[in-house]
Amino acid sequence: MFNAMVVEKDAEGQTHAAVRQIGLDDLPEAEVTVAVEYSTVNYKDGLCLGSGGGLVRKYPHVPGIDFSGTVEASSDARYAPGDKVVLTGWRVGEAHWGGYAQKARVRADWLVPLPEGLSTRSAMAVGTAGFTAMLAVMALEDHGLKDLHGPVLVTGAAGGVGSVATAILAHLGYEVAAVTGRPETEGYLRELGATQIVPRADLAETVKRPLEAESWAGCIDAVGGAMLARVLGQMKYGGSVAAVGLAGGAGLPATVVPFLLRGVNLLGIDSVMQPYDNRVRAWARIARDLPMGKLEAMVQPATLADLPKLGADILKGQVKGRVVVDVNA
Repeated sequence: MFNAMVVEKDAEGQTHAAVRQIGLDDLPEAEVTVAVEYSTVNYKDGLCLGSGGGLVRKYPHVPGIDFSGTVEASSDARYAPGDKVVLTGWRVGEAHWGGYAQKARVRADWLVPLPEGLSTRSAMAVGTAGFTAMLAVMALEDHGLKDLHGPVLVTGAAGGVGSVATAILAHLGYEVAAVTGRPETEGYLRELGATQIVPRADLAETVKRPLEAESWAGCIDAVGGAMLARVLGQMKYGGSVAAVGLAGGAGLPATVVPFLLRGVNLLGIDSVMQPYDNRVRAWARIARDLPMGKLEAMVQPATLADLPKLGADILKGQVKGRVVVDVNA
């Protein structure tokens, strides 16, 4: 038997999350059993720990969309007992039991080997948020960011994706303008490498003119909604926005003018279904281009028992940086 954070739904449709003991026979069928060492907390995890947010269809359920650990058993030749592995995405923790347990059983196709230079703990300090941030940086680079001059805007900068994106961009030599609605995070963001702090209120108004002054060479946007629409009109000619989140809403009250008159690119970043080769490339870049000291400065340690509160906090935008969950603590 081992510990897991199990979410159950009662007869009235209310969900309840608690640490419980389960066994190997309770795990879903798949090729690889992993002794989980660390997980993390993302926005989706907050949904799955609570009402489910439409992501969880079957209960009881074990959330946790990310985990790292050591292979314990495998019927797939690609992985052997003792191999260190990382998993993000593939709807694990949503449609398939996830990493909020001391053991997990998953498909071999969903795993990647732990990249050289990262520990299982640092991999979960990165997690889906950091993986998404690197995919966004790579997309901006693929669309000419290196050839443009000017700051790169990061919205939702004190959150998980934004924190890692800020650290990576600064390490790569870009000038980073960090948007935050929490003034108390300014020092934290400057430590990560931001050279400019933009109050969220400056970008909160809806679009009044389709084009404003050309301010940003690129943008990683975790907010969406009216803020994304506003940013599109402030991009430099040929600049790109990598859209990674919708904390500010799924709507986009924008015009097509920035695309037609400035050649602005809006790039959608999906981290869930990324092909294996892209995953390996992104994790290798993370190991190379994310300073471990800055990564550690983002980390808030946690245990399985802390998860219900952390899940509620992240949905309210009250989690700064990255949470690393030691499932064995």
